Amino acid sequence: MKDKTVIITGASSGIGKACAYVFSQMGARVVLAARNEEKLQQIARELEAEQRPVLAVQTDVAMESDCRRLIDKAMERFGRIDVLINNAGISMRGLFKDTGLDVIKKLMDVNFWGAVYCTRHALPHLLESKGSVVGVSSIAGFQGLPGRTGYSSSKFAMHGFLESLRVEHLRDGLHVMIAAPGFTATNVRKVALGPDGEPQGESPRDENQMMTPEQVARIIARGIKKRKRVMVMTTQGKMTVLLKKLVPGWLDKLTYRLMAKEPDSPFK
Repeated sequence: MKDKTVIITGASSGIGKACAYVFSQMGARVVLAARNEEKLQQIARELEAEQRPVLAVQTDVAMESDCRRLIDKAMERFGRIDVLINNAGISMRGLFKDTGLDVIKKLMDVNFWGAVYCTRHALPHLLESKGSVVGVSSIAGFQGLPGRTGYSSSKFAMHGFLESLRVEHLRDGLHVMIAAPGFTATNVRKVALGPDGEPQGESPRDENQMMTPEQVARIIARGIKKRKRVMVMTTQGKMTVLLKKLVPGWLDKLTYRLMAKEPDSPFK
């Protein structure tokens, strides 16, 4: 990663913030994108204090104009783009019948269209550098999760987009990777939207049993270095992908039972 330019969306917290530190420590020039400019600038100041090259760009990935500006500023500052990590995302929790359609649209705008916009504008530069496009996804992109229809839909859509992109550029040297962490101790779950579009507040899951953002960031970095296609990061996730192929009906029942055990589950 020495002297490579890495753009990270959703970089103000969680996995994105961890990626900023991990890739910077590996010698990369990092471009940080998120809506919260104050948090971005704080991270940038910390990296600059260690003499690490960094650029912070306030970005709402749901807006194409912001994504185009992000890429333009990265090129203006560093002259090349080697890695794009589409990490920005929001989650939700609620039964589809109770969830406003505007909530699902918001998830698609950020999780799917945000990745599409950033990738589209970065693509010419990534093709020139034979670089990497990464989508930070979830097991929800392999198996539909009850109570999270909008989230699963956005991740399935991201998978289809990235897989198609990989095949289109099979002979161009473009590396495309889907990274699927397990449940991770990040702020994403606490600000997950409820059926009414308001943040749910406290997460229903025990953070002590989750991956840390730093673990996820290191696995993503390793996957990029090895130019992996898919990085499913937990045993539970790998079993889910396997069972989806072998016994999909049984997996549906298992998924329902597991999700129904969550505190305040909407389908007990």
